[in-house]
Amino acid sequence: MIVDARGHRCPMPSLRLQKALRETPAGTRVTLLATDPMARIDVPFLMADVGGRVVSVEESEGVLAIVVETPAGPTG
Repeated sequence: MIVDARGHRCPMPSLRLQKALRETPAGTRVTLLATDPMARIDVPFLMADVGGRVVSVEESEGVLAIVVETPAGPTG
């Protein structure tokens, strides 16, 4: 899944990502596209808060592509 938040300023990229995470199954990878450099800081905090993780952060031509993984579902 791709969440396109290009052109939006903080906190919108994180809020859009948070909404997408609620709508995806556990263990899903989601890519956030953002032009706001604060997303590089905000997203790791969001993922720590929800129990997920940042898989990678890449930047190309001013666009951040942040790949995150939703928290794993319950085991057992």
